[in-house]
Amino acid sequence: MIRYGLIGFPLTHSFSQRYFTEKFAREGIANCRYDLFEMPDITALPDLLTMAGLRGLNVTIPHKQAVLPYLDRLDASAEKVGAVNVIKLEANGSRTGYNSDYFGFRQSLIDWLTSLNRTAVGLQALVLGTGGASKAVTAALVDLGIQHRYVSRTKTTNTLTYDELPAIINDWPLIINGSPVGTYPRIDEAPALPYDLLTEHHLLYDLVYNPAETKFMTLGQAYGAATHNGLRMLELQAEKAWEIWQE
Repeated sequence: MIRYGLIGFPLTHSFSQRYFTEKFAREGIANCRYDLFEMPDITALPDLLTMAGLRGLNVTIPHKQAVLPYLDRLDASAEKVGAVNVIKLEANGSRTGYNSDYFGFRQSLIDWLTSLNRTAVGLQALVLGTGGASKAVTAALVDLGIQHRYVSRTKTTNTLTYDELPAIINDWPLIINGSPVGTYPRIDEAPALPYDLLTEHHLLYDLVYNPAETKFMTLGQAYGAATHNGLRMLELQAEKAWEIWQE
């Protein structure tokens, strides 16, 4: 049996397990299974990596950076982002880290902008949150030539605070929620934006996919903004992970 799986904590609602289990059935991929390996402490990873038949792992919160010392090399995608969400166990026993979040976000953003008859040219983005997911987002934005600023509750030399947004939000039309705010079951929460200053020129991209329409999106729509959730990004990053494991 060829094994794949997801590590992280907690793993109460896993997109990946459902996606890959359905993929294996739909495409007639035999002798493969995808499991959840809930891992509160990354120090449990070496034991898991010895599992018979294990070919690859997805990595989610809080381990996307904690896995780095356990890998033998990083693909350019992971080096660019500084975080790993895919581990490939090579035939020689070594371990390579990749970042498919980067690919998933980049392609989904291009597709969304195309569907809106918009382009990346001259676009400026605010990225809410500074975690591993946001790092993948900003790597893709840099490649697309989209200027960006981080937004966080804590002021640093590299970030804006939410209190600073009213003065600038009109000039930064693409707003990407890379934080977990609004994720099920806390569906009544939303990032602290000045939503009443949004217009039909704003684009709100929420990396959250559960619920399908977050409060962040609902509030944006009320002021004419276009919105997009994280489901397509997840599908694209999952397919990229599968491609990596099969290479």
